[in-house]
Amino acid sequence: MTSSLDLAALLCSRLCHDMLSPVGALNNGLELLADENDPAMRQRCLDLLEQSASTSASKLKFFRLAYGAAGGFGDRVPSQEPRELLESLTAHDERVTLEWSVTESSLPKPAIKVLLNLAAMGLESLVRGGTLEVGAECREGATEIAIRASGPKVVFDPVIGKALSGQLAEEELSGRTAPAHMIRLVTEQQDGGVQFAHSADALVLGAVLPDPEGMIG
Repeated sequence: MTSSLDLAALLCSRLCHDMLSPVGALNNGLELLADENDPAMRQRCLDLLEQSASTSASKLKFFRLAYGAAGGFGDRVPSQEPRELLESLTAHDERVTLEWSVTESSLPKPAIKVLLNLAAMGLESLVRGGTLEVGAECREGATEIAIRASGPKVVFDPVIGKALSGQLAEEELSGRTAPAHMIRLVTEQQDGGVQFAHSADALVLGAVLPDPEGMIG
């Protein structure tokens, strides 16, 4: 079984990989600004820096809830938190539309973690843009999560699917598949489950997480 240390290392690798682009853009913007005297070009550099800084901050907040312990929150997290994170991650891509259908005012921390990671998989699958639908509700002592990504071309790596379903060998785990492996572990610890279905124009991901305390938000 993959140790907690190994999984943490793989998640750190994924975090660093995803942060390279916005942080690199910040560095490039600063270099261009230092050498640029034209007012119009300097403004373009400042716009690039502002967007890159916003993207970096949004991704770090996302990782805090999706991978980390989400310090500062109790056992439940306001549903507005993941909504704002996903809105910020999709704000700069006009090709992607976010549809939010979470009926609860708050969700258990494990459910928030699963929801964000599944939503991230949905976003990654929309290579030509499309719609990301995010839904969750608590009923009969469990949190049910449903993510649907639809568009002209929806791509889903089968290796990630194997990690979600527990069919990936430990030696095959990587930074790319670590989030899916973590989701499977989280759902199993909650005595729940995760599933997915993929076609050329849609990816549907779902999870059920029983609430050990039977708390309904």
